[in-house]
Amino acid sequence: MVAGKTGFVVSSPTMRWAAWFLSLILTASLIAEEAELPKEPAESLDIEPPLLIQEVPARTAGKSSPDVPAPNELDPERISAALEKARKSAASGERLYRGGIIAKVEAENRALKVVRLEADLAAARLEVARQTAAAQQGRFAAGEISQSEVDAANAPLVAATQEAETASARRERAELDAALLNLKRQEKLLALGSGRKSEVSRAADKVNALQQKN
Repeated sequence: MVAGKTGFVVSSPTMRWAAWFLSLILTASLIAEEAELPKEPAESLDIEPPLLIQEVPARTAGKSSPDVPAPNELDPERISAALEKARKSAASGERLYRGGIIAKVEAENRALKVVRLEADLAAARLEVARQTAAAQQGRFAAGEISQSEVDAANAPLVAATQEAETASARRERAELDAALLNLKRQEKLLALGSGRKSEVSRAADKVNALQQKN
């Protein structure tokens, strides 16, 4: 038993019950305040994820569309885009070399890449022309088209063949010139004591292989 200031006696269990009841009231008050808080942040989180999920299938569907051909080794459009990029790189390579930013061999490699892609593009166009001519020939054999239409398809094939042969020869000359230049550099480095015999031998083998090919 505890005597209070007012003169009456308050039992210890009664005080514990009063403290528990007060804490219960405070807890209920806090829960009510949280329930009254605005829900805008939570609602925004519920809205944003579905929007993001909807965008991903749209992009995936675009890539798998049957109207968009998959890139392959003989895709003229893909090679043409790579060629345009290589030409810009080669042009900037010359400026960078003159400015002392890159080595001369790097500028030469960029120019060689252009020649190689030009040959690849000509070969891809030749293959397309061959496929078109073969398809027209098949239609002619089936009686679907006339001989004049077959001849019209063969004309681009002749032009594409000549272009591919010219580009291939230009590529072979450029690769041989690059190999000969590399051999001279390796020999010079060896004479100056900065090179290795294995590098000279490797460069010589490359020249011999290209000469035999040509």
